[in-house]
Amino acid sequence: MLGEPEYNMNELFAQLGLDSSDAAIDSFIENNQLDKEEKLIEASIWTDNQRAFLQEEWEKDAEWVEVIDDLNVRMHPDAKNQLLKKELLNKNPQTL
Repeated sequence: MLGEPEYNMNELFAQLGLDSSDAAIDSFIENNQLDKEEKLIEASIWTDNQRAFLQEEWEKDAEWVEVIDDLNVRMHPDAKNQLLKKELLNKNPQTL
């Protein structure tokens, strides 16, 4: 009997046909940072099939949506900084 599929960053990269090792994922994200106005799905780094997969899973609000959202945040440095600032404010509102 097959186990439940895993929905994590490594599996997302495997689904996209990319190297799914932690080091390769970190390198991919670091080398493909997006401008704050650029949508993840519209980035030129994707093949048509990869883009279609991301779009379809996002629109279905499927199991992959949280992982795709995490990828989106990690690839947008401004969004990542906003998330960190929000976390700091939640821990200590006097910090910032």
